[in-house]
Amino acid sequence: MMNYKHLYYFWVVAKTGGVTRASERLHLTPQTISGQLTLLEEHLGETLFSRVGRNLELTEVGRLVLSYAEDIFSLGSELKEMLRNLPDERPLIFKVGVTDVVPKSIAYRLLAPVLELLEPIRIVCKEGSINSLLDDLAAHRIDLVLADGPIPPGMSVAGFSRPLGDSGITFFATPELADRLGSNFPNNLSDMPLLLPGEMTMVRGHLVRWLDRQHIHPRIIGEFDDGALMKAFGQAGVGVFIAPTAIADEIKEHYGVKIIGETDEVREQFYAISVERKTPHPAVASITETAREWLVTNFED
Repeated sequence: MMNYKHLYYFWVVAKTGGVTRASERLHLTPQTISGQLTLLEEHLGETLFSRVGRNLELTEVGRLVLSYAEDIFSLGSELKEMLRNLPDERPLIFKVGVTDVVPKSIAYRLLAPVLELLEPIRIVCKEGSINSLLDDLAAHRIDLVLADGPIPPGMSVAGFSRPLGDSGITFFATPELADRLGSNFPNNLSDMPLLLPGEMTMVRGHLVRWLDRQHIHPRIIGEFDDGALMKAFGQAGVGVFIAPTAIADEIKEHYGVKIIGETDEVREQFYAISVERKTPHPAVASITETAREWLVTNFED
């Protein structure tokens, strides 16, 4: 790697016109500066100055190196000036990972109040699988993970899972499919097309077991880890789909679908996962408080 101190000495020599003037400006001996220039030339494998009489002149390579040095140290000065003029109240960065199985509406409801805190905060959102986001959390690349369950067993992440609350589930279908289903919920789901959450979701197992207990056997048309994609298929009339009851009205209005029925026996849970037991970040406290306002909190902290 290039030593930028050596490059800076070269830049000052080129700008001042000689080693002696550069030594006066840098408060270093000429011998020290000459030695640094020699090290830079050895590192680059090129001669940067040629001696003409008692003066130094830049070689062709030296002029090329100087053009890059001008850009580098000009940007450095620009950076210092920008930092000097930053406002006193810079926003606090809050980096949050949202697992791809958490409904976008749920994530938005939890995160939106963070922007209304007195202390200015900038949210940086990242979406991914629970495994990838927990890796980022362990490496301190994100501050918090929003998930549909606690840290999975067997994962070597020293984190803490805070339950935010849970919600029953509601079944939706397009108006055309809803007419075919009739009103005998949940028995009307038998032999009807159903879109299931993927195996990565926690609610999937609860839903399948509930259907078995009811002796209901729908036709599984598709399985989706991404809830937004499942809703898009449901909106197209491919099959019945589910979403948390807490956002049922939003789903109905946004996708133009009808509510077929709902159950509280199948519940979708939501967790905030962090690497610290306490909640020093004000955004985490805001998320927890927001969840308590509109999610049911049926399980222990």
